[in-house]
Amino acid sequence: MRIVLCYPVGEKHIAQLQAAAPDFEIINAGQERIDELLPTAEIFIGHAKVPVNWDRVLDAGKLRWIQSSAAGMDHCLVPGVIAEDRIVVSSASGLFAPQVAEQTFSLLFGLIRRAPLFFRAEAKRQFMRLPTDDLRGKTVGIVGMGGNGRMIAKMLAPWDVKIVGTDYFPEQKPPEVAELWPAGHLDQLLQCSDYVILTLPLNASTRGLFGQQRFEQMKRGSYLVNVARGAVVQEAALCDALQSGQLAGAGLDVTEVEPLPPESLLWDDPKVMISPHVGAQSFRRVDDSTAMAAINLKRYQRGLTPYNLVDKTLGFPKPADLYRGQSE
Repeated sequence: MRIVLCYPVGEKHIAQLQAAAPDFEIINAGQERIDELLPTAEIFIGHAKVPVNWDRVLDAGKLRWIQSSAAGMDHCLVPGVIAEDRIVVSSASGLFAPQVAEQTFSLLFGLIRRAPLFFRAEAKRQFMRLPTDDLRGKTVGIVGMGGNGRMIAKMLAPWDVKIVGTDYFPEQKPPEVAELWPAGHLDQLLQCSDYVILTLPLNASTRGLFGQQRFEQMKRGSYLVNVARGAVVQEAALCDALQSGQLAGAGLDVTEVEPLPPESLLWDDPKVMISPHVGAQSFRRVDDSTAMAAINLKRYQRGLTPYNLVDKTLGFPKPADLYRGQSE
């Protein structure tokens, strides 16, 4: 019985996992050996950022559980994994929601207070005063009210804003949210929001969701912040919306292609703030990921479903299955 790891663990983390699963052999494959070793695993913990031959993994027939160390599941939810009933998948959804919310705030306030323009002026030693915008009194739309979306709403609430959202499960409205609509009511959210924050998962229905049609539904002069997945936004359409003035600015922690190519028009646009997919970074990240994985390892050995069990047809956990700091 083998557990294969592919996230930046240290010796203490491996020891913690070994204590939770003493009868398993644990191998730290890293990104360098994950493609080679994943077919030998019963359990995979981590996030492969290099190409993996999933057909070979499925043909080996050993894999029974994937515990992703990320919230986004596009790295492992390939059609074969989705179709294989014997493979259970769980995620890190919501585990780093506070960090994602802080990154959202850094992009949001940077746009509102014109930080890109001021940084450019500072580099030229120009003391240039420019108009800024306000958050107070505005409407913020959050697209996707999972763990990250809910944390952002909670942290935004004291700022005297109206928060609206869309979600697959609109009946579970957080108290901070004025209106929570079904996912199909996205245009309603776009038409009333001054700031639109994307925290939705990447799946077949959301890939490329934000293109020309969606940007035309947004209020002219509104802002977009994407801390979800880059591929939910069509970059060419975003550039057009910024150039035309339909959007006043965009804050992007993720991009359609990562790393963002040097020739992308987004780099030179003073209305854009870009961070290199660091929303979930934290000095606690590996510790917290390992702690949850250890809890789920104990549940796995007892025949219990893991916390953050992913609905493979949706690509994320249902609200009732979210990890909220429970013990095993």
